[in-house]
Amino acid sequence: MKIRGKKFGILSMSIFLIFSLVLAACSSEESGASDDGGKAKGTTEITLWHGYTDIGLQALKKMVAAFEEKNPNIKVKMVYTEASEGADQKLLTAVAGGNPPDVALFDRFKVGSWATQDALTDLTDMAAEDGIKGDTYYPYAWEEANYQGKLFGLPYTTDARMLYYNKDHFKAAGLDPENPPKTTKELEEAAEKLTKKEGKRFKQIGFIPWYGQGWLYGWGWSYGGEFYNKETGEVTANDPKIVEALTWMAGVAQKFGVEDIAGFESSAGTGAMDPFISGQISMKVDGNWSISSIEKYKPDLNYGVTPIPTPTGTDFTTWSGGHAIVLPKGAKNVEAAWEFAKYFGSEEGQEVYFAELPGDLSVIPSVNEKLGRGDNKMLKQFTDILPNSHSRPVIPEGQLMWNELVDATEKTARGKGTAKENLDKATETVNKALEKYK
Repeated sequence: MKIRGKKFGILSMSIFLIFSLVLAACSSEESGASDDGGKAKGTTEITLWHGYTDIGLQALKKMVAAFEEKNPNIKVKMVYTEASEGADQKLLTAVAGGNPPDVALFDRFKVGSWATQDALTDLTDMAAEDGIKGDTYYPYAWEEANYQGKLFGLPYTTDARMLYYNKDHFKAAGLDPENPPKTTKELEEAAEKLTKKEGKRFKQIGFIPWYGQGWLYGWGWSYGGEFYNKETGEVTANDPKIVEALTWMAGVAQKFGVEDIAGFESSAGTGAMDPFISGQISMKVDGNWSISSIEKYKPDLNYGVTPIPTPTGTDFTTWSGGHAIVLPKGAKNVEAAWEFAKYFGSEEGQEVYFAELPGDLSVIPSVNEKLGRGDNKMLKQFTDILPNSHSRPVIPEGQLMWNELVDATEKTARGKGTAKENLDKATETVNKALEKYK
């Protein structure tokens, strides 16, 4: 009797459990719930790799929330990856292993290199189908997101470089603080008047051509040179105008003492101890992000910004970098990832994102206008020059070219070969490396 009763109890409990599971399944289907942690059935989760912290992270979170509200069937899982070369290798490894994120925020400068490695999804057809065109963006930003006629990312951030100058230093040196240098000759003359030196030590230095963001790219374009021939696919770093720019840079450095300048740079601080903020350097070429640093560490600094001087004092230009939203090759949720990239790259998405970053610039002119970037008299200088900006050549060996230009600058400044000799070598090295891609 006991055994029979036990069997009956087990059978009754089994029937009860089965019935309960059936009811739970029905309830789950009716409510749209699933067994994946509460995510609604039919919802796609995409993974976004980014390198943002602090205010940048808050802006990204706000934009993601806005996207999810408009697209309730797509959830974005944000994953922080440190913004470094190690992060690049991690992403490449993920692509090679067939397990990449669906979306990544990526330096546009690297698009050519990664497209060549077949590490990015071609977005050309999807963009065309959704009516996304380059005329929405600043020309250089759209160009930098393309490689060999194909689109591999949607641009979203940008920047620019200008000449910062200390107005109080100008007054003390007998220079007009409302009339900053327009020509490279005027810049050099002002630097001499602003420099105070005791022996080999600078108490105050007027200007260092390559300090901050004074790279050869900027000076080369300001002199009217071109670093790349799109028709031939060859690097032209030895363009006569670029040779002229580097010759001028080296001449200024040698006038003030290259080794003495190196000593000054080695002791330069950051943050509140940045040489421009602390009054140790009177002029420097730097990006728009320096405005935020000045407002944070020395809001009463009496300074101005002006276009990078040119030999003629006309035809002012600058150069810009920035990031793009990319879909790594092998992403599992391409359709949902594209919806996110499309939103982030749109005027609406950009407005939400950049509203949280008052010192940053969008790649869409109308967004900068709507968010009042021109209302800040300093930031306005940067937005005004963006239509005339350049971007670095989109080539598979972009990093090699960068390194070669830095090396040519250092060697020429130290008198180890002429500007032409060093730029000839740089041009030859990069073009030789490019041959394997043709």
